[in-house]
Amino acid sequence: MHLLFQRSSKAAVTVTRSLALPPKPPSSSSSSSVFFLSSQPHNQNHEIGSIGSPSRIQNLIASQSDPLLAKEIFDLAARQPHFRHSYSSFFTLILKLGRSKYFSLVDDLLIRLKTQNYSVSPALFAHLIKIYGEANLPQKALRTFYTMVEFDCRPSVKHLNRILQILVSHRNFLRPAFDVFKDAHRHGVMPNTQSYNILMRAFCLNGDLSIAYQLFNKMFERDLVPDVQSYRILMQGLCRKGQVNTAVDFLEDMLNKGFVPDSLSYTSLLNSLCRKKKLREAYKLLCRMKVKGCNPDIVHYNTVILGFCREGRPVDACKVLEDMASNGCLPNLVSYRTLVSGLCDHGMLDEAKSYMETMISRGFSPHFSVVHALVKGFCNVGRVEEAFAVLEEVLKHGEVPHTDTWLTIVPGICEEIELERLEEILREVMKVEIRPNTRIVEAAIGLEDYLIKKIRAKPRRAY
Repeated sequence: MHLLFQRSSKAAVTVTRSLALPPKPPSSSSSSSVFFLSSQPHNQNHEIGSIGSPSRIQNLIASQSDPLLAKEIFDLAARQPHFRHSYSSFFTLILKLGRSKYFSLVDDLLIRLKTQNYSVSPALFAHLIKIYGEANLPQKALRTFYTMVEFDCRPSVKHLNRILQILVSHRNFLRPAFDVFKDAHRHGVMPNTQSYNILMRAFCLNGDLSIAYQLFNKMFERDLVPDVQSYRILMQGLCRKGQVNTAVDFLEDMLNKGFVPDSLSYTSLLNSLCRKKKLREAYKLLCRMKVKGCNPDIVHYNTVILGFCREGRPVDACKVLEDMASNGCLPNLVSYRTLVSGLCDHGMLDEAKSYMETMISRGFSPHFSVVHALVKGFCNVGRVEEAFAVLEEVLKHGEVPHTDTWLTIVPGICEEIELERLEEILREVMKVEIRPNTRIVEAAIGLEDYLIKKIRAKPRRAY
């Protein structure tokens, strides 16, 4: 109560500072009159002229950073006889309170707007719906949408799409969103292509592909033209369901109708085709993209390269990588990392090493997985010298191999070229910054165990 009393005094002081009267020097008596004005409402009649115009009050409310203080200024002015707030004051104060989550005060002001017969703009409801959406209050947002009708305020398609977007972001409100969509014409608003897209995406993500497909066909009945996004939403939904052939048919239909698929549409299809092991179709689609008006980017190429490598076809993956430059796209770290690993898995170690060298020459730091795959591959076939050459190349460029790589190569080096070569490599290690993931200590422990076992295994000399 004491805090509220203080706020009232502060509000009164703020209001009186905006008086239209000539300025007076401050005095204790004027201060007392302000305090008395705040605490004795029935003695305020002689201060009517000092409140100022509704526009002055609106500016005063707008300038307040504290929404509760702005509300007290609003209430103080409203208590003056014959004073009527402008709609702008209501609008400004409602948004201040809403953004600060004083939703009960917002409801009170809406009731006052209704009972005092103010003409309310659609913009107020658009802002409130957005505020409730950001506050994760879909029920309040939905109620605000229907409140527009009570104010004889006709919703626009912008209001409809905003409330649909908020509702479908909450799985439990998918059905209410569909109801709002179906009843929109009763409120004088007709859904547009974006409205259909919002619901189609929601139903696809919910696994209700048949409803999404019905909505897509319904657009043609309502003389609406699906856009690129409409087709992409359905293609992605079909890909999630594993119906990649139907998704490709949608692409053909899209192209026949003169649409140019966007990059994301192709990404979804290529990824799905590769996962279904339809690599021939994926490569053909990649080649057709440029002809159909969409240049393939690094994501598209890497998707197909990964698909070929997963299926043990790294030679085809190499061909895809070599095709990139002719289409104005250069391989990146992911391209080389995927390809080198795929070649190593297939035993094509020399080709893998060549791509690693190309990768380094183009300024890419070799990923630890690339180094490990090469070192492990060479060690597994007894080519320790080549494994060591890979390690030397990496160390030369300031990169530190992972502990697993050390533990793979150290026993091989000791077995083949003994300690002189080992000392050489350890000198290289000391030149490089040791990082947390290097864990050379563990490698050293492994080396120590290995040497102890080797010494113990040597036959004792007879004396």
